[in-house]
Amino acid sequence: MAVLALASTLTFAQEAIFGQRAQGSPHFNDDGTVTLRLKAPEAKKVVIVGDCVENLIAEMKNVDGEWTYTTPVLLPELYNYRFHVDGAEALDPANVERSRDVLTFMNTFIVSKAEGDQGYLYGNHQVPHGDVAQVWYDSPTLGMSRCMTIYTPAGYDKGKKFPVLYLLHGAGGDEDAWVTLGRTCQILDNLIALGKAEPMIVVMPNGNAWDDASPIRSGLAKKVFPPKATFEDSFVDIIKYVESHYKVKKGPRNTAICGLSMGGYHTFKVSNLHPGRFAYIGLFSAAISMDFNTKASVQEQIAADAAASKQVADVFAARPQLYWIAIGKDDFLMPQNVSYRAYLDSRQLPYEYYESEGGHSWRNWRVYLSMFAQRLFRE
Repeated sequence: MAVLALASTLTFAQEAIFGQRAQGSPHFNDDGTVTLRLKAPEAKKVVIVGDCVENLIAEMKNVDGEWTYTTPVLLPELYNYRFHVDGAEALDPANVERSRDVLTFMNTFIVSKAEGDQGYLYGNHQVPHGDVAQVWYDSPTLGMSRCMTIYTPAGYDKGKKFPVLYLLHGAGGDEDAWVTLGRTCQILDNLIALGKAEPMIVVMPNGNAWDDASPIRSGLAKKVFPPKATFEDSFVDIIKYVESHYKVKKGPRNTAICGLSMGGYHTFKVSNLHPGRFAYIGLFSAAISMDFNTKASVQEQIAADAAASKQVADVFAARPQLYWIAIGKDDFLMPQNVSYRAYLDSRQLPYEYYESEGGHSWRNWRVYLSMFAQRLFRE
């Protein structure tokens, strides 16, 4: 039976090579469009969904059992899609590029038209590459072992020390999110090779304090117990591990922190707890609040909380090189960001603000990381 199972697997693999599935998907057309194909001769209806699709969803055309869809002209970017075959979700078997966003799996492809454009930054090119490791560290604060992903730049093994960026994910993510969805390794490899960013170590921890792995990976039905402390309380354990196990340039001018959504909240809280530790602070589509159970605005919450007001004041009293707030104009967290900026403005606390198109999406967060990384450790 084992031999038969192996033979069946090998036969399937050979069929994949020799054409028993749609070929050329995705196919990049000369006019800037992309054609996606699925071989499903028994299907009655196939729908494609994704950010490469006009209006995010469209029916595919059937020609002799091969279903096709051609996108509009696409700008340089990373795009995702998947099929629904007679109502059942399906990935493109001809495209090995895939990613997971919380519980959703999608195929991906990249459009690039020139060296250095946004799509180029997300691709793998003939440039010096850094290394990526998943490491375990003890967190006495949380009372458990934890996992995080760490990127070290090309040349790390040559002996010199490097500055550190702590990069935090959003709700539903884990230590893998910024690598797979955020394309962090490609962005850093390419920016460094182009001379647009300084070589740096990037630390991507798991921000879910209640589990040693993402609750998404462990199963949403799993009972979750409250942790002994919050993730932001435990950040000292991460810094201690990184600075004792990696060749790190220490001090605020060599230390940065940023994060998206929940990770933006963690960035806000961690930087407040440790004023003067980070010279570069980035809030990407950040969830900003002192108490999510109140109807009071962020500005009102901080102004009414003497301890919180002092924390924020202390962060800016340390004169960070860059305090950067970025968000899409259609992001549902825009009101929190507007209110927080109003508080900073009322206290004449200096920050930089970037507003993009779109909403709460990885398309924006990859751009924010690309922009933020170019500002780090250069002054």
